[in-house]
Amino acid sequence: MPKLIKYLILIIIPALLTAAGYYYYALNAPNSKSGEIKTFVIQPKQGSMVISRELKKAGLVKNWVVFELYVWAKGASSLLQPGEYDLPKNLTAKEIARILSRGAQNGALKEITLTFIEGWNNNDYAEYLNKQGFGQPEDFFAIVQKKQAWWEDYDFLQSRPLDRGLEGYLFPDTYRVYKNAAIKEIVQKMLDNFGRKLAPELRQEIAKQGKTVHEILTLASIIEKEVSLPADRKLVAGIFYRRLKNNIGLQSDATVNYITQKGAVQPSWDDTRIDSPYNTYKYKGLPPGPISHPGLDAILAAIYPAGNPYMYFLTTPAGEVIYSRTYEEHLAAKAKYLK
Repeated sequence: MPKLIKYLILIIIPALLTAAGYYYYALNAPNSKSGEIKTFVIQPKQGSMVISRELKKAGLVKNWVVFELYVWAKGASSLLQPGEYDLPKNLTAKEIARILSRGAQNGALKEITLTFIEGWNNNDYAEYLNKQGFGQPEDFFAIVQKKQAWWEDYDFLQSRPLDRGLEGYLFPDTYRVYKNAAIKEIVQKMLDNFGRKLAPELRQEIAKQGKTVHEILTLASIIEKEVSLPADRKLVAGIFYRRLKNNIGLQSDATVNYITQKGAVQPSWDDTRIDSPYNTYKYKGLPPGPISHPGLDAILAAIYPAGNPYMYFLTTPAGEVIYSRTYEEHLAAKAKYLK
């Protein structure tokens, strides 16, 4: 009997892990690379199992069973609304479920394009959404600053300190959204995208290094604001990690600008003395959280820094990055390039 149990365990556990991996993939991966629009109709009183099968037939979901299980687990089986939908084929099963639960009425199918720029922070996102007609800034902050129950759906948020919002996690990209979409739906779309960009191999590498997603995003958000080219970002990541290891302040102008909202090329002395945990001139180590929403290049730089002998760097007004080994070299570079 013990041998039988052991044999069953050796078979069942790998099978369960494989099934769980496939479920996650079929639920979160875009159904297609094509943005082709398919018209999909839900008839009145049509059950979720029939709807799930029809979605598969229409080429809108990878696996109808996964879709059916998801809406059942979310208690949304009875919430799929009848109507005619124009659905892009490159949506995820999660996104399809949210759209069908919202309903096709009231102009829900009119789409617009939203573009969020790498390096924008929550204030920039809130202002942009307001200009695009998606509520007031306070509506956005109510969603992204105070923990919501649905945040639990995103495992990459687990390393985020409990008092931190979603700054840094809303992946900057171009999105197609319905004109009457709720801010929550837009935020969820960005979180879904972040989950896809932070591929399993990247998560494994972060864990292998003994770091957390939150730490990587925090450093990546600083790198995003400091330098723009991928090669420079990897070098700057190496410099920041060396400073952290040697218990030297990061002394990032970008973190000071995050506090003052001035966007200065070189903060004033008084600015660098501001008492804030985000002031990396005053406090050593990483700030409490990201200062911007970084793009993939900055995230990759934080995960895969380039080794180098430097301790200091500065960016000239022309955008060139100057590296220095010693503080004396750094002072000379500042005198030369930042007059």
